[in-house]
Amino acid sequence: MPASLKDVAKEAGLSPTAVSRHLNGSLELPEKTRDRIERAVRHLGYRPNPHARRLSLGRSDTITLILPDIANPFFALLASAVEHAASARGKIVQLHATSNQEAREIAVLEMASDDRSDGVVFCTNRRPGTAVAEALSALPKTIILDEAVPGAGAPQLFADNEQGGYLAGRHLSDWKHRKVAYLGGDPALMSTKLRAEGLERGLKEGSAGETINVRVLSGLHDMLSGRALAAELLDTNGEETAIFVGSDELAIGVIETLRERGVRIPQDMSLVSFDGARALHLYDPPITAVHQPAKQLGERAVELLLDGNWDNRAALAQVEYLPVQLIERASVAAPNTKRKAKKDKAIQTNKGER
Repeated sequence: MPASLKDVAKEAGLSPTAVSRHLNGSLELPEKTRDRIERAVRHLGYRPNPHARRLSLGRSDTITLILPDIANPFFALLASAVEHAASARGKIVQLHATSNQEAREIAVLEMASDDRSDGVVFCTNRRPGTAVAEALSALPKTIILDEAVPGAGAPQLFADNEQGGYLAGRHLSDWKHRKVAYLGGDPALMSTKLRAEGLERGLKEGSAGETINVRVLSGLHDMLSGRALAAELLDTNGEETAIFVGSDELAIGVIETLRERGVRIPQDMSLVSFDGARALHLYDPPITAVHQPAKQLGERAVELLLDGNWDNRAALAQVEYLPVQLIERASVAAPNTKRKAKKDKAIQTNKGER
């Protein structure tokens, strides 16, 4: 069995507290006493527990990162950025994936508290309830990242979702699109609301007074939802000529359904995605995307966590937005009026047959 601190103290003829404080550098002892401790350490082969030592100094040198899904490329990029930024500051990241389960989120937050983590970076892509908000508020240092948690007393850091929607709206408006569908996540999410509002604002500003219409369809941020929402859009015979999609995961499902239905991008339907985490530039055609800065979000979260003034209670209400960027590719073109005319003719023919 490995030697313990008590074994070293017994052999050196000292108290465990004195030995511990000497080893962590917080107690200055006479040279002869120091030599007794060092001889005991060598003789017993004692190896101090670095985690216990850090805890005795009131820190753990760890950051807890809580994500909903590490398979999602955006969250994988975010995790990589947090790990690199934390490592540069001498911190170790403990990563936990919750699968968007509230019980799991609360369990990990309680674990971070018990382990005296130096701080928590919390991400979710659902709307957490009161229990999660209270667990977050109880921690001394927490940064809420990517999606809002109502009622949580902690600084929050987001990509500028409204700006992203606005950039997509202006871009589509410049191509003369006036009827656009937004396919996003849960309507209760802050990101869904702001991206749709930004889209509508961008379309209005670029329409020179023409009537615009934004149709919002909501699901989950995954490929299955993308397929289902695209099918719903096409099956309702809407007049939308462009789609703005709330995430790359949704976009892939949308693209699959459009191809299955023979709807060409961008000849028949223009498409813009929000995320830019996946390699959308390799698609045919390359997909225009609003790129949210995963790397900068991760780096800034670590900076706020380690350098923030946590004694200032007003800082707990801080909300910060990082800018996004529209990357133009080949998935947007002018509306296909011939396709609309053909569609209208088919509808009239069906009415006549009745």
